[in-house]
Amino acid sequence: MKLSMIFGACSLLGLAACGGPQAPVATPTPVAAAPAVTSAGLAALPPETLEQAATSGSLHVSEDILRSCNLPDADAYFRFDSARLEKQDIPPLNTIAVCFTTGTLKGRSMKLVGHADPRGATGYNMSLGQSRADGVEGYLGKRGLAQAKVETTSRGAIDATGTDEAGWEHDRRVDVMLAQ
Repeated sequence: MKLSMIFGACSLLGLAACGGPQAPVATPTPVAAAPAVTSAGLAALPPETLEQAATSGSLHVSEDILRSCNLPDADAYFRFDSARLEKQDIPPLNTIAVCFTTGTLKGRSMKLVGHADPRGATGYNMSLGQSRADGVEGYLGKRGLAQAKVETTSRGAIDATGTDEAGWEHDRRVDVMLAQ
């Protein structure tokens, strides 16, 4: 009898020390990374598939390229967590490809700089910016622009200035510039 009372007391003390039944702790759901869009991945697609698959994108074309290629202002922006080109980016990219392969900028090189908004980890934003630049490079490559004439890099969220969705939208872009 004494043994059962000691065991019962220990059980009660154990429950009291643990605070009774615990509510289950919610496990945070991991955020899925955006699929990387690389020039190798895009190179496998025919041009018409690229145009149909383009659902979200962004370009910020430098003034010197706009003037040289006779393009209207071509600003557009990537959706959150996306590295895919948007339909409105296809016509200016096609014009840029022609301009750099047979037009006024034939033989010149370009630099593509990918950017991200500040809402992700530094490494993730650098990777996403690089995926955006590589996606534009891959599209231009399918249009005849030699890979040796295109340099890609990422600034991630280093230059981000947005503080809300409208501002963050402007942070998610690829800058298209003449290489020096």
